[in-house]
Amino acid sequence: MILISQFFQKLYQKISITYAPKTNKSKKISKKIADRKKNPLFVKDAKNFRIGNDVQPKRDLSRYVRWPRYILLHRQKKILLQRIKVPAAIHQFSKTLDKNQSSKIYFQLRKYSPETKTEKKHRLIKAAEQKTQNQKPDSKKVNVLKFGLNHVTTLVETKKAKLVLIAYDVDPIELVVWLPQLCRRQEVPFAFVKNKARLGTLVHQKSATCVALTEVRKEDQAEFDNLARDLRQHYNENHELLRTIGGGQVGIKSRHQQEALKKAFEIEELKKTSQ
Repeated sequence: MILISQFFQKLYQKISITYAPKTNKSKKISKKIADRKKNPLFVKDAKNFRIGNDVQPKRDLSRYVRWPRYILLHRQKKILLQRIKVPAAIHQFSKTLDKNQSSKIYFQLRKYSPETKTEKKHRLIKAAEQKTQNQKPDSKKVNVLKFGLNHVTTLVETKKAKLVLIAYDVDPIELVVWLPQLCRRQEVPFAFVKNKARLGTLVHQKSATCVALTEVRKEDQAEFDNLARDLRQHYNENHELLRTIGGGQVGIKSRHQQEALKKAFEIEELKKTSQ
């Protein structure tokens, strides 16, 4: 009897092992074990991004950064100028020269940059030495760029300025908003350029609202005439600049709503016409 019972127990164990339902968990475990048997050095596990585990993936963290206040104000102002209606007198400042035109003008005007502090110091020392030796110092007039809002305004009013460059990002804009119209009235070619810091490098300053050129050398006269003609066509004689109102752009959510409404109206019209 004991031998028969042991035989039936072994038979039952074999049947239960062969016909037992395999769960997903058991399959995963068996697969994991099989992988380990294949290559024990590299085991494929799910990544864990909790503290002290796997390296975090690269993300765009710009939304999580605490930006300085001046950057926030700059961005808010940009969005505001896109939303509200901007008068043409202010909107014209956004119509700056393109990269090719601005590079040409900057290349020409760098030749007329005023002397630096060190150059001025050497010139004065040399003049003092010539004076002590009873020599006549060189009193040759040097043609350089003029800067400073009041100085440039005087040059434009007296028609001594041959070319005026105005920075597009002057803040507050009321400082220079009247200058383009003055240049038009006095028939002085002008242009809007990016930006006041780059304009300041021409005159060795941190920034400059505007610069003016009063005299041109003979070797640069032909190139300057071409630039002046292009600027007159683009700014002085372009009456659309004073008629075009800026802004009026809606946000992306409002744009999607308007498009959805437009599509709904079109579907409604199609239904009416099909009937």
